[in-house]
This record gives sequence, C-alpha cells and structure tokens, in this order.
Amino acid sequence: MRSQWQETKLGDILSLQYGKPLPKKDRMVDGLYPVYGANGVKCYANRFYYDQPSIVVGRKGSAGEVNLTDGKFWPLDVTYFVKHDERQHDLKFLFYLLSLLDLPSLAKGVKPGINRNEVYGIDVSSPPLPEQKRIVEILDEAFEAIDKAIANTERNISNAEELFESKRDSVFTKADSRWKSSTLGDICRIQRGGSPRPIKQYLTEREDGINWIKIADASAGHKYITNTRQKIISEGIQRSRLVHPGEFLLSNSMSFGRPYILRIEGCIHDGWLVLGDFQNELTEDYLYHFLSSGEAKLQLERLAVGSTVRNLNTKSVSKVSIRYPEMKEQSVICAHLDSLDARSRDLVAKATAKKLLLDVLKQSILQKAFTGELTKDYREVENALTEAGA
Repeated sequence: MRSQWQETKLGDILSLQYGKPLPKKDRMVDGLYPVYGANGVKCYANRFYYDQPSIVVGRKGSAGEVNLTDGKFWPLDVTYFVKHDERQHDLKFLFYLLSLLDLPSLAKGVKPGINRNEVYGIDVSSPPLPEQKRIVEILDEAFEAIDKAIANTERNISNAEELFESKRDSVFTKADSRWKSSTLGDICRIQRGGSPRPIKQYLTEREDGINWIKIADASAGHKYITNTRQKIISEGIQRSRLVHPGEFLLSNSMSFGRPYILRIEGCIHDGWLVLGDFQNELTEDYLYHFLSSGEAKLQLERLAVGSTVRNLNTKSVSKVSIRYPEMKEQSVICAHLDSLDARSRDLVAKATAKKLLLDVLKQSILQKAFTGELTKDYREVENALTEAGA
C-alpha cells in the first residue's frame, strides 16, 4: 500500500563511493572482472576493486548514466558505485529508482560532472522491502517483454537496411558484360578543396557571403547538401575551391567516401573532394548509387593512404573502377533502386517510431512503479505492446 511508503532523501538509503583509477597495463579485453567507466563496461582486468553486486553511476563524462553490476568489478575514477543496507533496500529496486531520476540534469562544469551531495538531496519515496521486491518482480517481467520487442524492432530496422544495400550491391558486382568499364579519373573531374587560413578572418554573417560547406552540413542518411551554417567573404574563393549544384562531394578522411550531391553553390575546405563533369557518361543517380555501394567502399578502403589515419586523395579516387550501361538503362536501374530505397526507408521509419513508443512505454511503467500505480495486472503492458505493434 502507498500509505506504507516512506518519504526520505536519497542519501538516507544509499551512499555513492568514488571509483578508483586503474593503470592501463592492468586493462585487457579478456580479464576476469569488468572495468566500468561512466557509460558502462570499458574493458576487463584480473583484479577487482569491489566484491559485491552494485550500481555504477557515471560521475564525469556520461554523467548520471547507471549500470547494474552482478559481482566483482572495478569502477574507474569517473564513476561512483552504490553501497546500501540490504536489510532495508533491494539493489534492483534502487537501480530502477536511479534509472527514473533525471541524474544527468545535475551535471555541471566545463567537463560536466555530478556532485554526490546533490544526488543525496533528492526527495524519494521508498516502500518496505517486501513491496520493493514485488515491484522489482513486476518491472522485470514487463521490461523483459518490452526489451524483446525492442530487440525485434531493431532487428527489423537492420534487416530492411541490409536488404536494400544487398540489392544495390548486386547491381555493381554482377554487372552485365556489355557494360562499359572505366575509372572515375577517366570520366570525372576530381579535385580537392582548399582552406583559407586563418579561417576566422574569412567568415562573415552577410547574406551575400559565399556558402562555406563543412562536414557538419552533410547530414547522415541524407543525399543532398542544401544549406550551410557558415559563409565566407568573396576573397576566400581564391584560397578555396568553388563548387556548384550537381557536383558530388566526398569526405577524404575519417569516415571517408560517403557521397553527397550539391544543391547549392559554395566553397569547400581541404577535407572534401569534389567530382564533376561526369554527365557525358553517368547520370547523377547512377553515380550516387555506385559511390554508396559496397563495391565502391571496398575499392576506396583499399586505395586509401596512411596507416594511423586513412585518407583519400584525388589520385586514389581516380583509380576507382566503375562499370556502367547506356544512360537510358542507368535511369531504369536507378528508378528501381530508388523505389526499393523508398520502401526500405518507410520500413525503417515505421520501425523507428515503434521503438520510440516502446521506450516511452518503458519509462511510463517505471514512473508508475514509483507512484504506487503499478499493479500485477499484466494486461496494461500487453495492451500497450499491442498498440505499439510489437
């Protein structure tokens, strides 16, 4: 009964202990004991710092994130770990309680961190131990079903994406023998961008400024670059590379090779490569699908230079081989791929929306558990799972 719950401060029912640094020489991938950072297990070690199940709370970095441990472990110095009186409180109950609280909002500072004294001051309600165990039993059962539904949804998202990529890859790996064979260097103009330095002297907020196209302007999963966050003065053109609508951009370092089609004019820095003048041989959509394919990615990976940081340059991209049919057939192929892509994106969008509903459901059930509204009647969870299409 809710009347038996006790209003108290969080610091009265648990304590947060500081984690401890672990020398790098003691960190390994195949050790016996998990080593926890602020956002979960970072590695393993053959020695432990604490020998009881506990809760690890991110102190710095992913401040406020909570993880439940099941035995001996090592908490790093960017964490707290929980100690409590087992005669008064159930560890899993405390984990669910901490998961509900908005601990990340307490993070402060340039490198945001959480002060445990502020955590201790949070007002909470706590029922007797038998009721805690009953709540944990209900939450465990409900969350098992929700987590299974979430896993299935994530699998559906992955399957939809992989199916489309497989269909697209087959176009370029099983190309018709009648198709032409060439290299990108033979059918495209490939150039590198340039960076005016110091860039701060060239930035402007004037409306008539030149679009300054950065990696951040290329959204993941998007095909086109349509706007920029910054502009430069016209004098910067002489120290950069002016690019035009219809040309392709490839990032040449880090997660290199992802193609974007320009829908604006602007200047690019030296982290970009631009591909143009391909229209005599390739349609825009055909080149996009090819550069997005596994076949192109494999070639780019093989041709990239550098050991620690892999990079692309104009010479390496020029060597990428490509097979292609006549323009009319390219259009037919791309229409088919675009249709498959649209269906795949629709499936992913629906599955993503379903996953969001399941996440909301999980939070709602957790909220009810600590307001005394959660019952053993499992129909509420089953109905919500049905509404979410799980």
